[in-house]
Amino acid sequence: MPTSRPTAVATGQARSASRSLHDIPAQYVKGVGPTRAEQLARLGLRTVEDLFYHQPHRYEDRSHLATIASLRPGLKQTTQGVVLALSEKRYGKHQFVAALSDDTGVLQAIWFGQRFLRRVIHRGTRLIVHGRVERAGVVQMVVDEHEVLTGDEDDTLHTGRIVPMHPATEGLSPRVLRTIIARALDEYLDALPELLPDHIRKQQGLARHQEAVRNLHFPSSMEDAEAAHRRLAFDELLVLQLGVLMRKQAVRVVEKGIRYKRRGGLLAQFVATLPYSLTAAQHRVLGDVTGDLYSPRPMNRLLQGDVGSGKTVVAAAALWLCVGGGCQGALMAPTEILAEQHYLTFRRLLAPLGVRLALVTGSRRRPDRDRIREALAAGEIDVAVGTHALLEEGVEFARLGLVVVDEQHKFGVLQRAELRQKGEHPDVLVMTATPIPRTLSMTLYGDLDASVLDEMPPGRGVIKTYVRGPEKRPEVYQWVRQQVDGGHRVYVVCPLIEESDKLQAEAAIHLAERLRAGVLDGVTVGLLHGRMRPDDKDAVMEQFRTGAIRVLVATPVIEVGIDVPEATIMIVEDADRFGLAQLHQLRGRVGRGPQTSFCVLLSSAMSDPARERLDTMAQTSDGFVIAQRDLELRGPGELMGTRQHGLPDLRIADLLGDAPILQDAHREAGHLLADDPDLSQRDHAELRDLVRRRFVERPGVAAVG
Repeated sequence: MPTSRPTAVATGQARSASRSLHDIPAQYVKGVGPTRAEQLARLGLRTVEDLFYHQPHRYEDRSHLATIASLRPGLKQTTQGVVLALSEKRYGKHQFVAALSDDTGVLQAIWFGQRFLRRVIHRGTRLIVHGRVERAGVVQMVVDEHEVLTGDEDDTLHTGRIVPMHPATEGLSPRVLRTIIARALDEYLDALPELLPDHIRKQQGLARHQEAVRNLHFPSSMEDAEAAHRRLAFDELLVLQLGVLMRKQAVRVVEKGIRYKRRGGLLAQFVATLPYSLTAAQHRVLGDVTGDLYSPRPMNRLLQGDVGSGKTVVAAAALWLCVGGGCQGALMAPTEILAEQHYLTFRRLLAPLGVRLALVTGSRRRPDRDRIREALAAGEIDVAVGTHALLEEGVEFARLGLVVVDEQHKFGVLQRAELRQKGEHPDVLVMTATPIPRTLSMTLYGDLDASVLDEMPPGRGVIKTYVRGPEKRPEVYQWVRQQVDGGHRVYVVCPLIEESDKLQAEAAIHLAERLRAGVLDGVTVGLLHGRMRPDDKDAVMEQFRTGAIRVLVATPVIEVGIDVPEATIMIVEDADRFGLAQLHQLRGRVGRGPQTSFCVLLSSAMSDPARERLDTMAQTSDGFVIAQRDLELRGPGELMGTRQHGLPDLRIADLLGDAPILQDAHREAGHLLADDPDLSQRDHAELRDLVRRRFVERPGVAAVG
């Protein structure tokens, strides 16, 4: 346990009697002055509460440190010893080497590139070192982390026990951070309130709040540390679920500001114009959407479906019902390229029915933008397809009824709310082609009603995927030439070059020129990139559809919205530069007809993560399997940051690793709100205040109502 400071406890209680722990600056902790406070702030630790929830990234059992003689090569281990001698290698990559001794042997501890250590470590210094053990004549360790033991009373925090290893920063060592957290616990832990009603805590078998916070940092056993994590992760996920479900409740009590005129046969009229039949899944989802559109409450629905499952057609049908009912619709996409693709697709689907469409993007000329804005405000445009430009001041709708948001995880929740505010509580349909595991879905989309397109259109051929190195490139393109001569059509996607339309366009132009002058001499090679005008893109795609163009060299502009059943081959250059989700989207451009299709992923130098991504693509075409693997490789935070969804950040819980805890929290949140929808009961006061603070008072996080 941390060293006891009885007088500090009383002081902490007095200080916090009138202030919550999230209001008390970390600088108030004993030994933390302005300089230390600045260092803590770099870690996001600005308050006492932040210190309490600064989760260790691992623990070391220093009650039984390995002796030097017992160290095993190839393992990461921790040991301690006294420095007998020091040396430095100053040429090449700098090495600092300390010979450590205990009663059993001598270890060469090696640090790379840390020249400052000569000022910190000296002969006679007692060290704890952690790193990978190697053997090269003598036992060596490449040190990841180390601590100097000083022999003072605080050493009881740092050795002879299970020791937390907290994320630290420059100038703030794990040892110093550990000491600060121990003092914060001594001074302020007694002021930490219990969040959970007793019946939930006992039913879930959870530790008390104060006990869990102390054991998170200074557990007596690893079982105590695991129990602390479970309790605090449950608290965090319960608050998250309460906020999400209360947000859903808030939407359900609102009434729409518009009503659609009911016209019989509208949906049948749209379906009759399609050159194919809808799947049973599309009919089912359209039933959900139609019910929402004619409900007095605003639609707040997620449409989830794998690549090629037909989300775009469902969105077009919903927009047609909106326009046919006397209202305007808007679709917002995250990039101009995607917005342009949707505009071209919806123009083909809806313009023959008399729907007036406009493209609203930031790059349009000022006169065009002004003309479109005037027409929108006058009700002379039925459907606006655009980017963030739809959110700009001055973009007004005469009668906005339906908002569709595509690739919605790329938008922040506040951006979606801004588009909603262009009307009076319009219907909202958000779409994603990234399949989401259920545990993530109940959190990220817990405030939405969900519809899933779980059926692909009939008559689709198999897609075979291959990964090939640079030495196979000539062979691959010779094969492409044979396939083109045999009547096939081919996509060639050029490398992803940062986030620059200009650089990507140049790369595509050069690649097309090389292919025309080389292996594809005499073949009609088309070019498609993001800097072309929408009408020019449409003309190129029409030539590719008819077969006038046999090979289409493109940037990732073809990632979505392209449907050419005759295209059976996809070549992706430098595929290791793409993420799994994007590769899956690109591959989805082929396999849309009955023939067997092929996807070849060309890659030069590959890191291990890149190799794992490409191997996953070769092994499966199941979008849910790919999404789960992407989640495992990148983690939920990177894949879809909670802030984008208007949710508070997680400090303890891991949405992937703590999935069972999330399910328990989801269930308990539902029970709580069924009995007490506003959390107004006395024993729910702490939870209510925390939900309000995390969902309402934090910038960038959407309110619960």
